[in-house]
Amino acid sequence: MKNKTLATWLAFWTGPLGLHRFYLYGWTDMLGWLLPIPTALGFYGLERVQQFGQDDTLSWMLIPLLGFTLAGCALNAIIYGLTPIEKWNARFNPLADSLTPSGRTNWGTIIGIAIALLLGTTVLMASLVFSFQRYFEYQIEAARLISQ
Repeated sequence: MKNKTLATWLAFWTGPLGLHRFYLYGWTDMLGWLLPIPTALGFYGLERVQQFGQDDTLSWMLIPLLGFTLAGCALNAIIYGLTPIEKWNARFNPLADSLTPSGRTNWGTIIGIAIALLLGTTVLMASLVFSFQRYFEYQIEAARLISQ
């Protein structure tokens, strides 16, 4: 029996590692195995910023990968939490009754949705702001070089 509340929290907290995918689809899920790659690349971008500073072009291309992965996992948590009980049980608990309690929405699910919405939106906006800021600074620097 796949619990909707547990899936919501796993998608939010351990989503960048793909653990929610393994919980719902098993160890053969390809997306679950691929999710750690953009997460690791994003952390590598953070490491490059600490090592080389903010002017490192590769780091400002890698850091948004981490942010977009976190935001995508928060979106998955919201989708899992808002799935109606009948659809949840039909998809993840097909042998059970359509109103089995593991697919119910409870306060733990609602709190998980709210936190995923709050922090996922914050991470997404921060990633977009960082990406656009670095891109436009790069364009201004290139224009200065051309004009000289």
